[in-house]
Amino acid sequence: MTPTQPLSAADRSYVAFVEVAWQRHIRLAMLLTGDRWRAEELLQDSLVKVYERWRRLSRLDDPHSYLRRALVNNQTSIWRRRRRESLVADVPERAAPAGDVGPDAVVLRRALLSLPAKQRAVVVLRHYEDLTEREVAQVLGCSVGTVKSQNARALGKLRHLLDEPSYAVSR
Repeated sequence: MTPTQPLSAADRSYVAFVEVAWQRHIRLAMLLTGDRWRAEELLQDSLVKVYERWRRLSRLDDPHSYLRRALVNNQTSIWRRRRRESLVADVPERAAPAGDVGPDAVVLRRALLSLPAKQRAVVVLRHYEDLTEREVAQVLGCSVGTVKSQNARALGKLRHLLDEPSYAVSR
């Protein structure tokens, strides 16, 4: 496709999908990465994968579920790569994402970022994306029991962190 050629019908439908998907999935990406800039990069990379399969995906009832899975899989790959490279997963301090103003949102975000990768993914998909346990298991490629146990551990850790009076001050 050259810049002077008009977009095909498939490309036009993909552009329309991206316009909706960006707003719908940027927050999920931010919760997975903990950082606006990394979230945008993650979402862009995932949208490229969607585009590569768009002719088939556009016929699905919900191509957003494919994008959601791509986001989680891509972020999981990043976490695994970091672990293999023995990098310290220290998230840099940046301003809170738009819409997350206030000290409570900052404290909750920091607590969420302290969770292990799989627990964070489960909490974000289950409680932010409001997916069922079965849907989370499908996205993560694990059993429903794993989702339940990871969710319980994560919520327990969040409760513990958020109940500590010193957590909000020391972080």
